Amino acid sequence: MIEVEALTKRYGAFTAVRNLSFSVRPGEVLGLVGPNGAGKTSTLRCLSGVIPASAGSIRIAGHDLAADPVAAKRALAFFPDEPRLFEYLTVRQHLAFVARIYGVARYEELARPLLEELELVEKADVLPGELSRGMKQKLVIACGLLHSPSVIFFDEPLTGLDPLGIRRMKDSIMRRARDGASIVLSSHLLHLLEEICTHVLILKKGDKVADGTIAEVAAQFSNGEAGVNLEEVFIRATGGSET
Repeated sequence: MIEVEALTKRYGAFTAVRNLSFSVRPGEVLGLVGPNGAGKTSTLRCLSGVIPASAGSIRIAGHDLAADPVAAKRALAFFPDEPRLFEYLTVRQHLAFVARIYGVARYEELARPLLEELELVEKADVLPGELSRGMKQKLVIACGLLHSPSVIFFDEPLTGLDPLGIRRMKDSIMRRARDGASIVLSSHLLHLLEEICTHVLILKKGDKVADGTIAEVAAQFSNGEAGVNLEEVFIRATGGSET
């Protein structure tokens, strides 16, 4: 469960996110969308504890992120848009390192299925420098999923993946949701979000302009038309701003 109340993030005199409230229940996938500079990445970084919020409250799996950050962060995984890895550790060693940090016992039993799911078995003893951009992204995701988080944040998880990799990543995200994870997914690929997400939250200049199920948000901006897709909703909600 993700519960956000009146989240505000300021950088000096500039307010990147303003008075944002929403929740994501177990099994839900929230698509976080908005034009460039809307506050999406700042929101995700605040939710994951990478940067502190200026105001408001964030609860992760029942834990207050400010008051009990260790418990909250143990329940979550955050996947930024740029994979960051240790260049001197192999794929297998990355997983062993993460398992030690999170105290994952008998991690090999969990690591093997993840390597198979993300097509990394043949790369298990390879260093990051020998991996493609897409493979590096998959390794970051394997490491993040190793401790079975109940809350997952994705920032552009499909970058660098080929069409088959995108399909498999979508399946992986949906599988975690079916298993009860609460997921927030930020991406510029609106047609793919429409396939994955149960809900959508649209930001513009740090303010929430729409929040609800995809059907609810589509109805809000349909002007009585039928079959309005997420891309058209986005254009109408943000005034045609670019993602």
